Amino acid sequence: MDIYKDHATALVADVDCTAEGKDLCSAMGVQGYPSIKYGDPSDLQDYKGGRDFESLKTFAENNLKPMCSVSNIDLCDDVKKAQIEKYQSLDADSLSIAIEAEENKLKEAEETFKAEVSKLQSTYEKLMKEKDEKMEAVKQSGLGLMKSVKATKAKAGNDEL
Repeated sequence: MDIYKDHATALVADVDCTAEGKDLCSAMGVQGYPSIKYGDPSDLQDYKGGRDFESLKTFAENNLKPMCSVSNIDLCDDVKKAQIEKYQSLDADSLSIAIEAEENKLKEAEETFKAEVSKLQSTYEKLMKEKDEKMEAVKQSGLGLMKSVKATKAKAGNDEL
């Protein structure tokens, strides 16, 4: 944090998501700890790189610079400029409706994911139970005794040579 404290375009800060920063973390989509976010403060992205100092420093040097955003539209390509201009042309109500629609898509994706993971968990537990029951049945069928008899016969056969 000290390295970037007077940086013109980068802010490095930490937030305690379990105390006073809980609302901020929720608004920024922090779901796990520790989380590292970067980018435009109104559209932070998840950092997925290494967590050691050199990896973080390299990432910062290569990525933490002015970038395409509403406040830096001149840095955007034509496609992104058109997208920003489209959203800027919407009135506040239309923009709120569009944001809500996209947030609902995120919520739906998360709910679908959780439901499917729950199904997988149930399937896993069922398969694990079936496997354990089969393994126990095989053990009860005398597999251990068969192996013991075979080993004894093999040993006796070796003694006869």
